[in-house]
Amino acid sequence: MPRPTAAQLAYGSATVFFSTLAMLLLSQTETGIGVAVIAIAGLGLGLLVAMTVPMPGVSRVVRRHVVRNGSPAEPAPLQAVPTPPERPRSAAWSSLARSAGAGEARIGEHSR
Repeated sequence: MPRPTAAQLAYGSATVFFSTLAMLLLSQTETGIGVAVIAIAGLGLGLLVAMTVPMPGVSRVVRRHVVRNGSPAEPAPLQAVPTPPERPRSAAWSSLARSAGAGEARIGEHSR
């Protein structure tokens, strides 16, 4: 059984609280048995609401498409992505790259 989502827990808890409160106020019961019956009914309603909140997953449209066609749509074939051609770097870029390379050489100095 999958774990409940946050939405299911929130809707179920809110339903338990508000339905129990409403039933207690409307019934005006004062006996312990009446309160227990209402509390159990509220828990049942909360469980029902929590289990009927839609689970995240495949949408109905996709499921309908799979059922009608018998299998999901074929994925697109993989294609190689061309790499951009090498361009000569400017002098500012190459000096920045040299200073970064010097920093890489000093990375392990302080970690002894």
